[in-house]
Amino acid sequence: MKKTLSLMMAGTLAAGLTGAAWGADLLSVYRDAVAYDAQFAAARAAVEAGREKLPQGRAGLLPTVGFSSNTTWNRQSTSVRATPPTTTDTYYNNNGWGVSLTQPLFRWQNWVAYTQSELAVAQAEAQFSLAKQDLIVRAAQAYFDVLLAQDTLATARAQKVAIAEQLESAKRNFEVGTATITDTHEAQARFDLTSAQEIAAENDLAVKRQALRAVIGKEPEGLKNLRQGVQLMRPQPDDIGKWVEMAETSSTSVQIYQALFEIAQREVEKQRAGHYPTLDLVANRSRSSATGSYALGAVRPGSDTDVHSVGLQLTIPIFAGGAVASKDREAVALKEKASADLDNARRGAALNARQAYLGVTSGLAQVRAYEAAMTSSQSALDSNKLGYEVGVRINIDVLNAQSQLYDTKQKLAKARLDTLGALLKLKASAGTLSEDDVAAINTLLE
Repeated sequence: MKKTLSLMMAGTLAAGLTGAAWGADLLSVYRDAVAYDAQFAAARAAVEAGREKLPQGRAGLLPTVGFSSNTTWNRQSTSVRATPPTTTDTYYNNNGWGVSLTQPLFRWQNWVAYTQSELAVAQAEAQFSLAKQDLIVRAAQAYFDVLLAQDTLATARAQKVAIAEQLESAKRNFEVGTATITDTHEAQARFDLTSAQEIAAENDLAVKRQALRAVIGKEPEGLKNLRQGVQLMRPQPDDIGKWVEMAETSSTSVQIYQALFEIAQREVEKQRAGHYPTLDLVANRSRSSATGSYALGAVRPGSDTDVHSVGLQLTIPIFAGGAVASKDREAVALKEKASADLDNARRGAALNARQAYLGVTSGLAQVRAYEAAMTSSQSALDSNKLGYEVGVRINIDVLNAQSQLYDTKQKLAKARLDTLGALLKLKASAGTLSEDDVAAINTLLE
């Protein structure tokens, strides 16, 4: 049963995030990806092709009707060995047409092929569902990567401004003799380092924006960020065992390999049917006409022939050089392979569910820890600034406190986005990820 992604609001986003109301949101980005992404377009074409397996399989149970016609021109020369010898030339034309119908009555391999076609369609649909879920995860991850890169750049710039203020303060204190030149050098070194980090952050943002562009097909002009005060709740159901169970039964990858296994089972039955007799209903209707003339211009008598036939055709295979038995053994081996692949898919789905669930719970714990660290880091910075002003703290203490605060802000933002990504992956591992989950996350943006 499909569970709804549980997301709620609370907490405070790290300062330095871009807070402007931007146009594009996660839902619009996903829909752009649906329309543009080449990988998804290939999957869509693949499922359309896969759906044609059903009428192809059904065709083996339905009658086949054929029509044929022919016309031939003939010259016949007859020589009589006599005295004197004589030769007679005859010219005539044959025209004919025929209609034939064959209705399988007992062809077990055809019936098995029809059941295989139903399974092939189910496999194609599951493959397409997997592609849709993969697109959601890829589009969301690209979106989150841009948000994180934006936050990293904003944090670097805010830190640069704060260090610049501290650098100016150190210079003034040195000029009035209340601080040493070391304070100025330390602040300058920290300012230069932050400038380098800003350049790296600008480059990383450009790279992440291009990665998103590759998914949606256009330059992202701006992305809505998480609202201030966003908090994430634990996934529902809050039980790793239930998520693992859902993954082992409902995961799209498991559905794909389940269909492949059942197809392989049917293939064994289909190949063994090569030993069985076949019975068909056959009906024919044909007509032929012949007209002509003799060499001296005399008209050759024409003729018309009509043939009607209806009957049963029984075919009993006796010996085919061992090909049927060999194909039977091949199908059995492939069935065993499909069984192993299905077992491996279940194990992989269970592992993905466990990892995603732990990613969510670990992310939530990190968010809470970083929120607490934000409060304490801000207090530490305020205390060090006050201590520096009254002379009980040195400049490096303030710089370190500033660095710790901004580092905590960045890690908090990353933890929140990583947790959202893990939530989507958890839903995907259970095979229930859909556009509704994208819309749920979209409500957290501003």
